[in-house]
Amino acid sequence: MASYDDDFGYENEHDDEDGDDSVESQVWQLLTLINPGDEEGALQQFAAYRETVEEEGDDDPVRIVGQVTDWRSGFEVDADDTRALVEAINELVARWNLNIDWDGDPDDDEFHEDIDGPELFSRAFDQLNPHGYTLWAREADDDVYAGWITQSRDDEAMRLVATALGINLRLGNQVT
Repeated sequence: MASYDDDFGYENEHDDEDGDDSVESQVWQLLTLINPGDEEGALQQFAAYRETVEEEGDDDPVRIVGQVTDWRSGFEVDADDTRALVEAINELVARWNLNIDWDGDPDDDEFHEDIDGPELFSRAFDQLNPHGYTLWAREADDDVYAGWITQSRDDEAMRLVATALGINLRLGNQVT
């Protein structure tokens, strides 16, 4: 995988006074984590991120990442919309030719009457983990579910990047 340094001429002079990586570097790392095996997708999303920052500023980099990754390597859906949550997760796992067994028919109205977001997160998390993937939920606006999927071997890296970016992150089976 190409490094941020190679692709964007990033140099250590952009590090802050404490020697930590810049926000832009952390965003690049996040994008590579949530686009496992898809460097081209990460590069496209990073270019969109940089363009948006130029236009709007970088006051809220996590919001911008959510915007440029939505339904490609991340999702934000209304917490009451279990259909959209199922569709978003299905869209993301299709990148690896995986399917989630939702233990019911998500096309059936009754399925959505009897289930909530935390249960959907938990089911998807439990089915992705044996395939080497981790479903993450990140804090978003009230009444919104948001998340990403990474390779499970990158769980610690994801936690470090999330901490550096100030993202409140949970494993998918810890959503309440």
